[in-house]
Amino acid sequence: MKQLLRHPATQVALGWILHAYMVLIRRTVRWRHENIECVDGVLASGEGALALCWHGRIPVALAVAKVWWKKPRACLVSPSGDGEFFAQAMAHARFPSIRASSAKKGDSAKARAVVAAFRESMKLVGDGGVLIVTPDGPRGPNEVMAPGAAQIAKRTGAPVFMMGIAVSPAARAGSWDRAMIGCPFGKGAVVWDGPLHVPPDADDGAIDALMVDWSARLSRLTRRAETLVGYVDPQAAR
Repeated sequence: MKQLLRHPATQVALGWILHAYMVLIRRTVRWRHENIECVDGVLASGEGALALCWHGRIPVALAVAKVWWKKPRACLVSPSGDGEFFAQAMAHARFPSIRASSAKKGDSAKARAVVAAFRESMKLVGDGGVLIVTPDGPRGPNEVMAPGAAQIAKRTGAPVFMMGIAVSPAARAGSWDRAMIGCPFGKGAVVWDGPLHVPPDADDGAIDALMVDWSARLSRLTRRAETLVGYVDPQAAR
């Protein structure tokens, strides 16, 4: 089954299916945006930025498309087979991908690919584009940030924006990220926060502490979005 799912033809089909679903949710859900004014400055300027949302909100994330279509843009996506159909879906939605993931110790080929993706990401942001990142992907833990996005923000000096996204009614997948599968014609909310910055002199310890703070911050925004649409997580309600 795993081999079938990673077959190129299957990946193409899944990419189109995911894209069609994401567009359906974007167009039929009644969306509201809270504090969206915080991005006005970066949209009106030539400044680059990073935008973060949790991995589990990918299926409903095109809610922010009209905002970021105004700038050059890319998504940071895992180069794995599982990430391939998502990259294809986002390409259909006019969000090209930069393929990058963490490299295991001793894997020099993957390490070189990570460095190349890191440089491509910094160039995009440095040239005034926005990099969309799910900072707990591609393998989790759920709603725990890895430091990659912060390292890019530190080196470029670019502002970081957070996006808490929710839809109701919605189901949750059994995946590690408990992906939110929203229903068409429901209610949706995006709660924005930023701009946030990483100090240029931040060392690894400071960035680790910042990731703890930012993880809690993005989770609060996501819970706020859930409250706005009346979504109650059945796991949290137990």
